[in-house]
Formats: sequence, structure tokens, C-alpha cells
Amino acid sequence: MDIYNKDKFYVAVDCIIFGFDDGEMKLLVFNRKIDPFKGSLSLIGSFVRIGESVSEASKRVLKEFTGLEDVYTKELKSYSSVDRDPGYRCLSVAHYALIRIDDTINMLIEEKEAEWYKIENIPALILDHNEMVMDALKRIQQIARYEPIGFELLPNKFTIPQLQKLYEAIYRRKLDPRNFRKKILFLDIIIKLNEKDKTSSKKGAFLYQFNHAKYKEFQQLRFNFEI
Repeated sequence: MDIYNKDKFYVAVDCIIFGFDDGEMKLLVFNRKIDPFKGSLSLIGSFVRIGESVSEASKRVLKEFTGLEDVYTKELKSYSSVDRDPGYRCLSVAHYALIRIDDTINMLIEEKEAEWYKIENIPALILDHNEMVMDALKRIQQIARYEPIGFELLPNKFTIPQLQKLYEAIYRRKLDPRNFRKKILFLDIIIKLNEKDKTSSKKGAFLYQFNHAKYKEFQQLRFNFEI
């Protein structure tokens, strides 16, 4: 029996790209250029090519559509409902990515006719893409409790209030400023700089940087960061 002369189906990757801006978690949404669903809103994805792994395909997609190579990206799960894609039988392996929003990335995204949407205002997407987004948000909340992935979304220098707003956006609830500051300083995962951000007040707030050496230690310990 020739086991290769059987029904075939495609394997795709879909990338759920998150950013953080103005105190809000945001999702990158694309205007689909091909049928089916041409002109509809969707995540960005691609079929996995012969000769590349699923992980390699997700990195290729991120590079093609954001111009970035060194991106925090993780596999989420596979979506394999028989009727999930009316075009052809297709299994998709979703990946979520965290990127820093700046003028350069926004310029590249604009060229692709993509747009950032606040998490609270995510539009209707094609296929099962909304389900993928919700699953990715839940996964990020889970991982953020023991791994400081939020730093992937912040600029290189940031204030503690900015950091708190980020985790409030991730957890989708308010955090007590005093308790947050106390725990973040106790964990020793940020380094205080001799610089201040004075955009919101004359006195200003001290800027910090992420302590990568400490992060490597926490990768072994799975610390509890929930506040």
C-alpha cells in the first residue's frame, strides 16, 4: 500500500502580533490581499513551505511583514477543525509575537496597509482568527505570572509607572502602585538609571532598564510575578 497516495492538506502558520502603546495592549491586523476573503481583516500568515519547519515559517512571516528578525515569538497551539477554511483543508499552527512599537515599525506596517487595534476594540476577523487572539491573550497572562515577557513590549528605557501600565494591560485590571513598586524592586529585575523622564511632570520619574542577567536566573526558577 502506498501511504503517500492519500488525501493531502495544507499546513499554515498564523502570527498574532501584539504591541504596547499609550498604556494599551494592541493587536496588529492586516487587510487580506488574496481570495478567499479578499479585503477582509485578518491575522497575517502563510503556508509552510517545503524545506522549512513551522517555526521557520513563522519567523519568515514576521520578517516579511514587520522587517524584524529578533522577535519574541512562541508557538500557541494548532487549529484543525475540518471546516475551518472553506478554501481547502488546512491545519494552522498559531504563533504569538511581542514587538516594540516605534516610528520605524509603524512606517513598515503602514506600507503593508496594516493597523493596530486596541485589545478592547478587536474587529471581526476571518476564519478562527478571533479565537486565536483570545487564546494568545490568555497564554500571555499565564506566562507573565512567572516570566517577565512584558519587557519585550517596552522601550529600552522606561519608568516604573510605564511598567505598571503594561502589566495592567496584560492582566486587564488595575494594580496597586505601592505594592507593584515594592515587588518589582524586590525582584531586582530592573536597573535604575541616572536619567529621568520629564514628559509628564517637571520633577520627572527615574528611568530603568531591564536586568537581563537576573532574567536568566528567573528562567530557571519560574518566579511568581502576579500582583
